[in-house]
Amino acid sequence: MFGGYGISTDGLTIAILADLGKGEKLWLKASPESSVQFESAGCERFTYLAKGKPRSMGYYSAPDEAMESISEMAPWARFALEAALVAHQSRAKPGKKVGSRKCAG
Repeated sequence: MFGGYGISTDGLTIAILADLGKGEKLWLKASPESSVQFESAGCERFTYLAKGKPRSMGYYSAPDEAMESISEMAPWARFALEAALVAHQSRAKPGKKVGSRKCAG
């Protein structure tokens, strides 16, 4: 789909690693709310060309300073996980709890 690698946890894609022509970059999933944080930090939106037209996905580049620091990356990783959880819950059927299972017995 995007020519890169997906990074997932518990079936939730939280990030992708892809090269859009400027070298491989880590792209973190964003929600409409967290995209404001990414944009104010100067992060680039994941945008590619498809059939000659620019298309984008709800991912932003990780801040450069966060790439070398666990403590700097932690809040950005939380944004990505929260965005993936919200996206997953919005796809769940109405009335169905996400992650609920019936036990066979």
